[in-house]
Amino acid sequence: MNTKDFSALALPAPLLANLPSLGYREMTPIQAAALPVALAGRDLIAQAATGSGKTAAFGLPLLSRINPRWFAVQALVLCPTRELAEQVAREIRRLARAVENIKVVTLTGGTRMGPQIGSLEHGAHIVVGTPGRLHDHLWRRTLDLSTVSTLVLDEADRMVDMGFYEEITGIVDACGKRRQTLMFSATYPEDIQRLAKRFMREPERVSVDAKPDAAKIEQRFYKVDPAGRIDALVRLIGHFRPASTLVFCNTREAVKASVRALEAQGIGALALYGDLEQRDRDETLLKFAAGCAPVLVATDVAARGLDIRSLDCVINAEIAPKADVHVHRIGRTGRAGETGLALSLVAPTDTARLARIEEVQGARARWDELAKLTVQPADAKPAPALLCINAGKRDKLRPGDILGALTGEGGLPGTAIGKIQLSDTASYVAIAPDYAKQALAWLDGGRIKTRSVKARIL
Repeated sequence: MNTKDFSALALPAPLLANLPSLGYREMTPIQAAALPVALAGRDLIAQAATGSGKTAAFGLPLLSRINPRWFAVQALVLCPTRELAEQVAREIRRLARAVENIKVVTLTGGTRMGPQIGSLEHGAHIVVGTPGRLHDHLWRRTLDLSTVSTLVLDEADRMVDMGFYEEITGIVDACGKRRQTLMFSATYPEDIQRLAKRFMREPERVSVDAKPDAAKIEQRFYKVDPAGRIDALVRLIGHFRPASTLVFCNTREAVKASVRALEAQGIGALALYGDLEQRDRDETLLKFAAGCAPVLVATDVAARGLDIRSLDCVINAEIAPKADVHVHRIGRTGRAGETGLALSLVAPTDTARLARIEEVQGARARWDELAKLTVQPADAKPAPALLCINAGKRDKLRPGDILGALTGEGGLPGTAIGKIQLSDTASYVAIAPDYAKQALAWLDGGRIKTRSVKARIL
């Protein structure tokens, strides 16, 4: 299909009419490749990176098959992490805005089972969830997947990396046999091929060009001795001073060592790796999004599925073991029309990996010298504190309500309040550190929209 126009697709009129209001002007490459196949009812394996528009590539086909008058689970989207599941559910709800009475339920860990069971008892058309929590619901018999006609495995490689292979097979076996299966994966290793062979019927495979957009992402490579890798990382951040940086390491130990080194130099840094508890993971991401630290250091397994917007810089403290993983890493910057910076530290043992990256990207590495970098003075402005309020979207709270309460009865100046983030059951407010205790004292036992609330500092 050559056209990028959504109107050329066999989509129901309400879905099609809603797209321009959501900012969907023309199809991205993965949408142009995947949508005709998926809308034709065929099984599909699509290789695409985060940020490529893949949610619409499976969201539109599954919505086109939903019967709103039948309250049964007709579509299931399986995601590796709570963050990605919530992000996908939000986007499907936006895409379904023009269709009446489409109910989307999110089933993830880290939240109580009771409200989820209640939502399922009231009926759901689409379930978006993580393997562990979906497996729990199946075991409790609170979820019936026998009516599923569209199954989506989003970031399938990430789910396998996390050790969910057995849970996935159990969940898929519980789905309706006469179904369409759509698999989206950034990479296509043997485990994913094995999954596809077991669960899919003559799938069509599509992939999009993995080359990063050179016009949006400036890449620089630096030669480094392995023993000097962490010092080089500190030097890169000290020179460029990006407002937000995602640093990739290949191991949990390297993540922890990098965070310690950055903190020792007065650079705020947070760590994210695979075996963190869900609560710790959630709080780390909230702090990074709120600007409580300018650097997030993560492993690939932990970073997949994150919804990080407006990211200034990606640094490969260690070269990725595979070229497509490198492309996936640096593709997190330079998104949504913005430009980004990608910096990579290359040790002598990385020669083969770098050659493969150059081959995949179709361009030679652009080298720069660490010795030429000058460390800039650190920003004297202290990082904000992050307050958690025990009320959220389900309590009909909006960011404006919280801002108004804090600047009104709370007595805080508007300049003291930063980013406000809302989940279903909680709200998070970035507060200038000089005003954090004042805000906490007022919020803890105060009222927002006539509701009594409690708060704590994360």
